[in-house]
Amino acid sequence: MPEITRFAPSPTGHLHLGHAYAALLAADAAGGGGTFLLRIEDIDQTRCRREFETAIAQDLSWLGLRWPVPVRRQSEHFDAYGTALEKLKSLGLIYPCFCTRAAIAAEIQASAGAPQGPDGPIYPGTCRARGETERGEMVARGDAHAWRLDVARAIEHVGDDLSFEETGLGPNGETGRIWTTPEIFGDVVLARKETPASYHLAVVVDDALQGVTLVTRGNDLFAATHLHRLLQALLNVRAPRYRHHRLITDASGRRLAKRDDDQTLRALRASGVTPEEIRRRLDLTSR
Repeated sequence: MPEITRFAPSPTGHLHLGHAYAALLAADAAGGGGTFLLRIEDIDQTRCRREFETAIAQDLSWLGLRWPVPVRRQSEHFDAYGTALEKLKSLGLIYPCFCTRAAIAAEIQASAGAPQGPDGPIYPGTCRARGETERGEMVARGDAHAWRLDVARAIEHVGDDLSFEETGLGPNGETGRIWTTPEIFGDVVLARKETPASYHLAVVVDDALQGVTLVTRGNDLFAATHLHRLLQALLNVRAPRYRHHRLITDASGRRLAKRDDDQTLRALRASGVTPEEIRRRLDLTSR
């Protein structure tokens, strides 16, 4: 069956070999009859730069990739994320959190056994315990706040039997039907004043609106799929299938980062490396 896949980098630096692997796998998964999409995840306007977006398009074109529909930039779709957030508010599944990062860190440090989630220590739920009246007064007063998902209430709303289909291999060899445990993240932030949608909310909305049928991405995001499946159910959107893949590392086994200038596609191209050599290095020649 033809697939709709996507590659969704953030324009905060130049693409490296790890990005090439992810993009090529996504394009290959779409196949001849499918559609490969390019999405620019540029919600964080303080770090994203248009020149990096231009470089991304140049690198992907050099690799031989094409995308038949216009690029979707997250910064141009804040209204779509706002609509999703309002739906969660109407369901009573998110709440305003007035805690500063410093206050949360101090409370976690004072806790003898603060639980850890995939993104670090789990939020202790300070503002979840506030009454509705107090929350409303603080919002009306203009107190700075973020919007957090009440994950326990959200799971109760949709049921605890959610799953997703993994067609690749997770970090521990997970494959097939995977039952979700989104509670491992705790009450995650879905929006802040400076960033109107978190990665978790934006990616779920984007995949649904673009009709993505197969999400290919690195194993570092495997755990996030548990949370994304919950958000899909809450927003009543279709869940894609997933294919998580290995991460590309350097000779020492360290995961590549945008600061690794010698491994950027821009630098490799300048040194005379060809797209065919990139595929050979990434063991993609047989695909």
